Amino acid sequence: MNRHENKALNMLLHTLGFFGILCLLFLCWSGFFYLTPFLYKGIGYHPSSLLVYLTGSVLGLLFFGVIAHLIGRKQRRSGMNIFNLMNDAVKQIAQGDFSVSIRTEMRKGHVITDLADNINAMAKELQSLETMRQEFISNVSHEIQSPLTSIRGFAKVLQNDELEPEDRKHYLYIIEKESKRLSKLSDNLLKLTSLESDRHPVEKMDYELDVQLKHAILSCEPSLIDKGIEFQHSLEKVNVEGDQDLLNQVWLNLLYNSIKFTPRGGMIRLLLERREGEISVSVQDNGIGISENDQIHIFERFFKSDKSRNRASEGSGLGLSIVKKIVEMHEGRIEIESELQKGTIFTVYLPAPVE
Repeated sequence: MNRHENKALNMLLHTLGFFGILCLLFLCWSGFFYLTPFLYKGIGYHPSSLLVYLTGSVLGLLFFGVIAHLIGRKQRRSGMNIFNLMNDAVKQIAQGDFSVSIRTEMRKGHVITDLADNINAMAKELQSLETMRQEFISNVSHEIQSPLTSIRGFAKVLQNDELEPEDRKHYLYIIEKESKRLSKLSDNLLKLTSLESDRHPVEKMDYELDVQLKHAILSCEPSLIDKGIEFQHSLEKVNVEGDQDLLNQVWLNLLYNSIKFTPRGGMIRLLLERREGEISVSVQDNGIGISENDQIHIFERFFKSDKSRNRASEGSGLGLSIVKKIVEMHEGRIEIESELQKGTIFTVYLPAPVE
């Protein structure tokens, strides 16, 4: 219900309330107007008609006043109760307990009902944020703990003076790799925090997207050759308006993601085309795929898909969250199609510049 409809409803209810008061007054006056003669008759007194009418009017007004007082008292008590509930709820929220639910008996659209609904909504949102915060701390702790455990364990082994040179070299390599993993996790956390703060600078400019994608392919070439992956591409000559550095992170992340989960001798395709009003970039592979249940959560922070992907991955689960955020910062969207053991397609849609 919009603001104008709410205002009209309130005016209607106030009008009905006014007429209700008049009707109650009329009923009280009429009732005692006709009841008073019977009262006088019952006590055996026969005053003049004027006195009967005056007595009936006074009694009717008194009765109306008593009813109005009782109704007003009940309303005041009800109002105080709801304000006490709201006060307790706000104190509860301030102490970190967000399990708040205020119920009112007042009609929908009443200012007190709206206030109670807003407090309930605020508590629910704060509870959601608190859950996300706890999950974030838990996930970060887990991601940091794993490489730290490896580093600590192999550093302890390296204290053995009788260790073979080859073993020593291998353990040092693992320590270096885990240190890089920690560094990458830190970089990604800072990057994602910066992007989600909505204060990250986005320096948009018009540039050739097909040329940028060709450079991204060249950056991935050593990894493609190392795994013997067949790479195909079809790139239309397309310009886009965006932040080159941020969008380059998107393409590299999607390409390296496909390389990571595509088996040796597999195939990856990169497609760039312009449609009506938008540009699409698709990265397709015939890798291990993602289950339908996992596709729902694939862009969530720290989410890692099923065990088969986890065994193949040493990532932090932040890459696709960063990709999605960057795409959204460019008023675009990213979609996924995947089937287990058949492959995955990530498609980024960006608004096409006006020609």
